[in-house]
Amino acid sequence: MPEAEKKTKKGSGWLSVAVDYGPLIVFLAVYRFYAPQESEIAAEIAAIVKGTIGFIIAAICALIFSKWKLGRISPMLWFSTALIVGFGSLTIFFGDPTFVQLKPTIIYVVFGVVLLVGWKLGKPLLKILLEAAFEGLEESGWLKLSRNWGVFFLFLAVLNEVLRHFYNVDNGNFETWLWAKIWVFLPITFLFTFSQIPMLLKHGLDLEGEEEAITDIPPP
Repeated sequence: MPEAEKKTKKGSGWLSVAVDYGPLIVFLAVYRFYAPQESEIAAEIAAIVKGTIGFIIAAICALIFSKWKLGRISPMLWFSTALIVGFGSLTIFFGDPTFVQLKPTIIYVVFGVVLLVGWKLGKPLLKILLEAAFEGLEESGWLKLSRNWGVFFLFLAVLNEVLRHFYNVDNGNFETWLWAKIWVFLPITFLFTFSQIPMLLKHGLDLEGEEEAITDIPPP
């Protein structure tokens, strides 16, 4: 591999994380800026709508940045951005935050089901979705990784629905749900991602130069 390509690959893994999670940070920042000091549903919804507008703009910018800086747009990022724009637009149009809270559940369920179906059919679809190339990883390793991620995605879907039920605008806890995307989902996802490394090593993974693939985790 040419030296220039190695340098590009070395830092691109964390750029992928920034692209995936950057729009969520923008959403949180805009929402916090406009959030009312006291609990007031109308003002709370207005803050969420403004945050959603920032979310949509940031997601589109992340898509463009990914193509420019990383030279690619992963299928996961395409799908996530489409849902952000679609459900974000519904949130803005109807003034109902339920749509933006449902978006992660739909992403997790779709990817979870797709990966598990692919695993049952003997096709490691995670390799296609992540566009990752783990050097030396056997086909059986890819299959196990796809299965494990499929189950994990469904777990995240259930977790999001539980949090959405207890933390929403109606009970004045929408911000708690929003913070959970950073302080609960992100750490759990990182821990799960790195917990897979021992299994991957048993199936031939060569960690040399694989930072990009390992840190190319799915968006929230």
